[in-house]
Amino acid sequence: MVTLTLNAPERRNAISTFADCDAVVDACHRINRDRSVRAVILTGEGTAFCAGGDLKAMRDRRGIIEGSHADLRENYRRGVQRMAQALYECDAPTIAAVNGPAIGLGLDVTCMCDIRIASEKASFAESFVKVGIVPGDGGAWLLPRVVGMSVACEMSFTGDMLDAQAAQAVRLVSRVVPHEGLMQAARDLAGRIATNPPEVLRMTKRLLRESEHVRLSTLLEMSAAYQALAHSTEDHKEAVSALLEKRKPSFTGR
Repeated sequence: MVTLTLNAPERRNAISTFADCDAVVDACHRINRDRSVRAVILTGEGTAFCAGGDLKAMRDRRGIIEGSHADLRENYRRGVQRMAQALYECDAPTIAAVNGPAIGLGLDVTCMCDIRIASEKASFAESFVKVGIVPGDGGAWLLPRVVGMSVACEMSFTGDMLDAQAAQAVRLVSRVVPHEGLMQAARDLAGRIATNPPEVLRMTKRLLRESEHVRLSTLLEMSAAYQALAHSTEDHKEAVSALLEKRKPSFTGR
């Protein structure tokens, strides 16, 4: 189990530099290489999960938003879009433990994760329109897949804030927990995930991701190939034996 923390509480974990994006990308690449990682928790330090982009950097045209129109387009590709793709395609199951406001880019970061758990102090807004910009990080693709097109449109067109309970009502988050119990709830969930065979977890995640945009026939072919691989693993044999022998399995990732 790995915990990643957005750690810039002085700016409410706003993401505005290439270094911010590179840190997430590098972490995801390390997780992909470490086949022993079975679950990842992403949270924020301090009172916010992620306040989105840095408004002062926007005003001063610093960091990712510095330069000409052509520069900005390339900056988005190199920065937040590269981060979005790395986090969304992280091989291991990911849990967003949303400890506070998740605004704009911050909301979309939660949607890049597989599962979202919210503290009762969490809040959410797809608020790009409020600062006169569009979701440049893939949010227009991510959010509808989480909450459906109608709710995504309402959130995107109004920029309105949802509290934790409202977020649960539209299925943006799986559940809401007391603030002081958020990380324990995330660790408990990660622990339940991590008891399963690591390679099968990663293959299952890939099938779920691919199911969002391929035909059933394509996914069936992919599932057959993955199933053949899964049946040949030592962990599959161990799982079957443990069930038959009524004992706890011991998985090795082989």
